[in-house]
Amino acid sequence: MLNVNNLRVQYGAFAALQDVSLSITEGQIVSIVGANGAGKTTLINTISGLLRPVSGEITFEDKNLLHLEGHEIAALGIAQVPEGRKLFTDMTVYENLIMGGYSKHAKLNREKSLEMVYELFPILKSRDKQLARTLSGGEQQMLAIGRAVMMNPRLMMFDEPSLGLAPMIVQSIFNVILRLKATGMTIMLVEQNVRQSLQISDYAYVLETGRVVLHGTDQVVSSNDYMRKAYLGI
Repeated sequence: MLNVNNLRVQYGAFAALQDVSLSITEGQIVSIVGANGAGKTTLINTISGLLRPVSGEITFEDKNLLHLEGHEIAALGIAQVPEGRKLFTDMTVYENLIMGGYSKHAKLNREKSLEMVYELFPILKSRDKQLARTLSGGEQQMLAIGRAVMMNPRLMMFDEPSLGLAPMIVQSIFNVILRLKATGMTIMLVEQNVRQSLQISDYAYVLETGRVVLHGTDQVVSSNDYMRKAYLGI
């Protein structure tokens, strides 16, 4: 579904990604894990069209993404739940959700998508007239996910969805990711929470200082001695 080949992204002279290659098969949850500063957000922003690489290739169902603008990439069915949520804070919950459903494809499925969001997050329905900035951190994360669901995507990319949330809320977010997968959605999960990410993933890539240093199924990555010591505390 998604293929990234030899991707290199630089900030000035600094190489944030160095020859990164990965692939995501339809229907999978694929995790991109690593420490802060490893290049995870740079990767997801480049796929979304927010950053331009120096070299490499990104294709989505054989379509070259590097010649497309961000809104064109979104229209192909790629949605991003950004780190820090990036909500329209002075708009209501409902207005934020509707903002996610403005592409031609999304508009055709808007009512169905809204119903799905409210099923996933009933509290958003009860607060649909409330300003986004008045929600708790966990509720804001739910809204950010809901806005992406409104795009009716085929591939949803999560950037640090557990960041700053209480453990109980983190678990509920990971449960929602599994429910989205069950609907047939493909998931790319960028996370520092390595243990929980691997538990729900079909495949994982480990990034360190802009390079892929390990990849494999969750069992392969979890059983690697370096991973067990450096990331899993074993």
